[in-house]
Amino acid sequence: MSLQSINPKNKQLIKTFDELNEKQVDEKLGKAQQAFLKLKETSFAERKKWMLKAAEILRSRKAEFAHIVTDEVGKTLSASEAEIEKCAATCEFYAENAEKFLSPEKIASDASNSYVRFDPIGVVLAVMPWNFPFWQVFRFAAPALMAGNTGVLKHASNVQMSALAIEEVFGGSGFPGGTFQNLAIPSSKVEAIIRDERITAVTLTGSEKAGSAVARTAGEEIKKTVLELGGSDPFIVLGDADLDAAVKAAVTVRLQYNAGQSCIAAKRFIIEESIADEFTDKLKTAVSKLKVGDPAEPSTDVGPLVNQQMVDDLDSQLNRSVAMGAKVIIGGKVADSDGYYFEPAIVTNTSLDMPVCNEETFGPVFAIIKVKDRNEAAAVANSSIYGLAADIFTNDALAAEELAAKIESGAVFINGPVKSDPRLPFGGVKKSGYGRELSHYGIKEFVNVKTVWVK
Repeated sequence: MSLQSINPKNKQLIKTFDELNEKQVDEKLGKAQQAFLKLKETSFAERKKWMLKAAEILRSRKAEFAHIVTDEVGKTLSASEAEIEKCAATCEFYAENAEKFLSPEKIASDASNSYVRFDPIGVVLAVMPWNFPFWQVFRFAAPALMAGNTGVLKHASNVQMSALAIEEVFGGSGFPGGTFQNLAIPSSKVEAIIRDERITAVTLTGSEKAGSAVARTAGEEIKKTVLELGGSDPFIVLGDADLDAAVKAAVTVRLQYNAGQSCIAAKRFIIEESIADEFTDKLKTAVSKLKVGDPAEPSTDVGPLVNQQMVDDLDSQLNRSVAMGAKVIIGGKVADSDGYYFEPAIVTNTSLDMPVCNEETFGPVFAIIKVKDRNEAAAVANSSIYGLAADIFTNDALAAEELAAKIESGAVFINGPVKSDPRLPFGGVKKSGYGRELSHYGIKEFVNVKTVWVK
């Protein structure tokens, strides 16, 4: 069996990769285990040097890596370059802060001396998706490796060029051989990897279904998991908001992060009815000016979706919603082209039982939901099974923070588009998963929090 990278802009096969056999997988897991035995004995200073080298490699090869991402995923070249830069910055962040984050913590007790150590736990399996093929790997790998763990990556089948590039980055940065390795295997082989005694924990970014399957298997093996799953993020605009700023942020957080194919992309636009029509008109004008096309062209704003399944799923969600009474005021058509293009759509006259409101729409669709006031806005925001992140736009700072406290999500951004930042914890609640990545919380997910008591 082989894994394939296909260019979304023209549906052309880029490269084929052979699936690893059982012996090859076993050898890689053995190398990861041996690397862990070496890495855990190294100092933070040594790991810092290697992680800074990884950041240097990322920046020196940024153009090359960005083209790989654009070719495999279809996001615009500028977005791909920004992704590589973010990975480099995250490597630097953990290189500079890991020792501080994991320094022993003294705690007063009945002992002469008592403290908590944060020790690495071993080989961590990362199951990662295609939509941010570098970033979602590095936001796990940078803290995990700085903590002294090693990693094996089961990346999405269609981004093996990205996976091998990441393996090259860590392989050339000075870490012990086998510290970070790619496993070119299909999803059907993940369960066996989780059950292998050399794997100590699993982190997954992906769908609710995939997260449930991984958590079930890891639970049977009593292994730690961190899950970052789907999202149907609310974007709340109250009546006193700066509408121009809100519209600009709406376009950014819905479309310009990979044509809307992002877990933290805003998907439900919850607008106070006093300004709903004006907001919608301004949004329509902004969307109409966007250029959909070749993601490698600098003038392109929105590239293609990643494959035919994504196009079909989004088209189905939109058509089912229209059949229930929704109105598409712009876009919403599958483009007649060689690639997987979908026209950015704005949908009005919605209700909460429609697919565009109660399912995760993984693509360029804005679902407009009118509400009477901020209390209804909170209720609508919380009506989703997901709880990853949320946006609030208002000029009333106190009202914004009061509303933020009511929103059931892992993050709330006020008067700015949702984004991930290595300094801030990232993760969700409800069906969006559990555990946290990034910040000092993220690096402590895969360590042994060990009490030491001395008398």
